Amino acid sequence: MSKNVLVTGAARGIGKAIALRLAADGHDVAVNDIAAQETELETVVKEIRGLGRRSAAVTADVSDPAAVTAMVAETVTALGALDVMVANAGIAQVLPLLEVTPEDWDRMLAINARGIFLCYQAAAKQMIAQGGGGKIIGAASIVAHRPFALLGHYSASKWAVRGLTQAAAMEWAEHGITVNAYCPGIVGTAMWDLIDEKLAESEGLRKGQAIEKYSNLIHLGRVSVPEDVASYVSYLASPDSDYMTGQSVMIDGGIQFA
Repeated sequence: MSKNVLVTGAARGIGKAIALRLAADGHDVAVNDIAAQETELETVVKEIRGLGRRSAAVTADVSDPAAVTAMVAETVTALGALDVMVANAGIAQVLPLLEVTPEDWDRMLAINARGIFLCYQAAAKQMIAQGGGGKIIGAASIVAHRPFALLGHYSASKWAVRGLTQAAAMEWAEHGITVNAYCPGIVGTAMWDLIDEKLAESEGLRKGQAIEKYSNLIHLGRVSVPEDVASYVSYLASPDSDYMTGQSVMIDGGIQFA
């Protein structure tokens, strides 16, 4: 059955892969990112339409409450009732905790935790207004289960997502809304290119060596690709996951067990 979906942070990387996978699954997909990514976002819209599905680009800063409310309203205007929210947008920064400034902390939490909260809340309000039912899916991380050194404030923001996901699942179950999160490991994206570069600098390694070092801990023997995560989100958006809520599942090739 076709659903109407909104995916944030969808101009590239995991968000783009999720949007395209859900379109391939037969859903209509609105895609969001910040205004600076509008050109890339329009390319994603064209790819979705090329799959025979409806799509719309909705630019917004997910840390801005008014912008998130407007984003959901624009999605409903373009596609109809909102069935699935994928709150994917996020940022990363590699810094020792002794060097993290209050401004660094506030920016990280504003996008990765406050942004997820605002998207969850706006989606739930819309779904309840529609009569209830729906799926809310958020981006956590393997560091929501076990933090990495030099990713302290990033880890904290993802632990917040994990806790929020559980609380939202409890509160909104009576409305027929499920809330789950996905926890990617090391993924071949621009975000992990940045993490690799900064980790390499801090550990006296060449660019590429840090990600290689941590990749050696992956039991399945390879760095994941965005499509690995998108496959799991496809399940969360489908009826197969109707009896699953409050979960934050790792898609990491086994690195957290290494």
